Amino acid sequence: MLPYGRQSIDSSDLAAVSESLNSGWLTTGPKVSELENAFATRLGAKHAVAVNNATAALHLAMLVAGIGPGDRVITSPNTFLASANAAAFVGATPDFSDIDPTSYNLCPKMLATHWKNDTKAVVAVDYAGQTAEMPAIAEVAKNKGAIVIEDACHAVGGQFSHNNEIWKVGGHRWADMTTLSFHPVKTMTTGEGGMLVTNNDEYATRARLLRTHGMVRTDVDYEGLGDAGFSEQGPWYYEMQELGYNYRITDFQCALGLSQLERLDSFISRRRQIVAAYNAAFSDISSIQTPVLRNQADEALTSWHLYTLQIDFQALKTTRTQFMLSLREAGIGSQVLYIPVHLQPWYRKTYGYEVGKCPVAEQFYLRTLSLPLYPELTDDEVQLVIKHVMELATR
Repeated sequence: MLPYGRQSIDSSDLAAVSESLNSGWLTTGPKVSELENAFATRLGAKHAVAVNNATAALHLAMLVAGIGPGDRVITSPNTFLASANAAAFVGATPDFSDIDPTSYNLCPKMLATHWKNDTKAVVAVDYAGQTAEMPAIAEVAKNKGAIVIEDACHAVGGQFSHNNEIWKVGGHRWADMTTLSFHPVKTMTTGEGGMLVTNNDEYATRARLLRTHGMVRTDVDYEGLGDAGFSEQGPWYYEMQELGYNYRITDFQCALGLSQLERLDSFISRRRQIVAAYNAAFSDISSIQTPVLRNQADEALTSWHLYTLQIDFQALKTTRTQFMLSLREAGIGSQVLYIPVHLQPWYRKTYGYEVGKCPVAEQFYLRTLSLPLYPELTDDEVQLVIKHVMELATR
């Protein structure tokens, strides 16, 4: 069975993890800072803070920005639950604005129309690896005094062009913070894992504090216990300055991440080859709409995470379920990404969101289907996918 996504692990990855395991470091150790420094350098950002998953990175982004009760956070309905849940975690109101019908990302014009006075942050999601319109989104948000968080979990290693300049995801000026995911189906993996990237010194310092229970050690000059009669600060000494979390990532995960980072460009190159092959095969089929880049100059810059088709199942006189089952019978997995978050039962019950709030995203959901896309997919397997999709779409 060909899955819709999977990791690519080779002997260099195994050797890196083995070396890390034999080093004596299993939890947080030197490989964590090595991965952080490598990412910051690659992206041209001041700070990269590694955590145990990207949901934790989004949560930390809310916390360090001071988002909380009484605040509204707008994100895309076409995303995984975590993009919105992070706002709920801190007591803010997660809200949703509709997507652009071309890129399937948050639409800046709709964002401006939907804006409410209590909005304090925007979480812009880079769906499938294509970046959101970050300059336009930032213009809307910054004019209102809100912060911008780029949820780039689909776009690790990606870039985009703006005004004839090329910008790296996580290393541009239109996001206050960027979150990345290293889940196995993403562009590169640490097993589980994530990263918060920012140029803001205060945000980075607080994120590092909060990922480890809010604890500081003796290399930081605090005197929080002195007035309680515990003034001696020996080598054991630590203080809990804030209520934090255990969002630490392990050393051997970061060793895997460092090895994967060396292969990231080859992963992205192969993904682009597969996307090009799919597009060439499906572009003339009337019942199928292939992914379209908002900016064609980004063709050699986008780090495709998903290959998502829009299929007119009604015109094919079938259902999406039957289409998927037929592919499965041929050994081909597929996936639906995503059910609009605002229509999830908890969001409807808690905030009263209903069908019609984001009509473009809702129509997108009814027709969407993602096909296998990962670096180790062979040319023969790509042709197998093409063959069976075309048979189903043209019979």
